[in-house]
Amino acid sequence: MKEQLESLVGMMIDRGILLEEAVTEFEKKFIKRVLEHSKGNQCRAAKVLGIHRNTLSRKIDAYHLDRNGRRG
Repeated sequence: MKEQLESLVGMMIDRGILLEEAVTEFEKKFIKRVLEHSKGNQCRAAKVLGIHRNTLSRKIDAYHLDRNGRRG
């Protein structure tokens, strides 16, 4: 996994992707996957993510995800 991450970071640097954009995209994908895994249960997803459910709800709105993690 470490090699895959190193490769991905290298590609992002080569394409001129800024740190803020990379972090935002990672967070969005991570939240989406955890929501899918928790079958849309935001309380469970928030616990897995280590954040408050209200924070998760704000991030779902900000990233335009539905409760199951799909982009809306």
